Amino acid sequence: MREGIRRTLGGLGRTLVTSGLLILLFVAYQLWGTGIFTARSQNRLDDEFATARAAYLAELEAHPTSSTTDPDGPDPTDAAGATTTSVAAVDPSDLGAVDIEIPPAEPGTALGRIRIPRIGVDWTFVQGTGREDLKLGPGHYSTTPYPGQVGNAAIAGHRTTFGAPFNRIDEIQLGDDILVETLWGSFQYRVYGKCIVSPDDTWVAGHNTWDANCAAVPLDADAVEVTLSSCNPKYSAAERYIVKAALVPGKDPPATFDPTQVAATEPELAGEDLPDGPMSGALFAGDEALQEGLAGDPASRGPAIVWGIAAAAVGLVWWWAYRRYRHWATWLAGSAPFLAVLFGCYYFAERLLPAGI
Repeated sequence: MREGIRRTLGGLGRTLVTSGLLILLFVAYQLWGTGIFTARSQNRLDDEFATARAAYLAELEAHPTSSTTDPDGPDPTDAAGATTTSVAAVDPSDLGAVDIEIPPAEPGTALGRIRIPRIGVDWTFVQGTGREDLKLGPGHYSTTPYPGQVGNAAIAGHRTTFGAPFNRIDEIQLGDDILVETLWGSFQYRVYGKCIVSPDDTWVAGHNTWDANCAAVPLDADAVEVTLSSCNPKYSAAERYIVKAALVPGKDPPATFDPTQVAATEPELAGEDLPDGPMSGALFAGDEALQEGLAGDPASRGPAIVWGIAAAAVGLVWWWAYRRYRHWATWLAGSAPFLAVLFGCYYFAERLLPAGI
């Protein structure tokens, strides 16, 4: 009986230790392994944006117009701003006259670059905030204006996984600069507000700001702002950490928001879905668009189970072989296939979980 109890307790202890190690490996995969994927994606997006930028500038030189803003945008240190008579206006609706399109607006394509000197952010951001988009880097809510246009351009980013571009968002201070470079111009914003809100407070991505109590207040009709959002606190999606910044006066002139220029979007008005109040009539991004990158993917349940069973089977074979042939070569030979199928299991298991951006 004592031998049986000893064996049972020993088996239970090994099972618990193994389970703990697998959980720790999964946490490590989420925090660091996902960053490998994002780093590779950022390298590709950097090249994609640089190529598109060069092609855009070459097209502007080939088809000069009569007006306004340097496409490189003014130097942030140049208070007067730079103007020229040889490039297209910032307004995307005007670009068709010279056969130049605004940047690719399909989900997952490079839309621009965002820099926040205070916290060391220097990332290419993409169009869209779906799960797959946010794995590439920060994402622009497709139903909000583009950076530099009249309105509130909203950008979200992961805080703990997939490179964690907004990991230090809480360290941003009032008065800090947020620099956004796009194909059609570079824009300097200055932070004027920070707030922690509920995930349901999707009005933050509409044409709104807030009062001292973080309650919605509509922006001026001609306001040009950018809103950054990420999850709060770290390692949790219970809240949203929001940073708002306004375009620095005297820089690139704003362009009117033309929703028809945004691919596959139908912006909603707050007055259509929200009760009357300070948000009524303001441009609203819509609950679905703001939450699409946060929900788990039920379609990954089946693959996760299959890969999990495969990992268990390979692990058992590995354990049996090592008990029979106790040699480091046996252990090494079994570790490679086990880690390979375990990676597949972790990949789909991570997709099942809500995105802790």
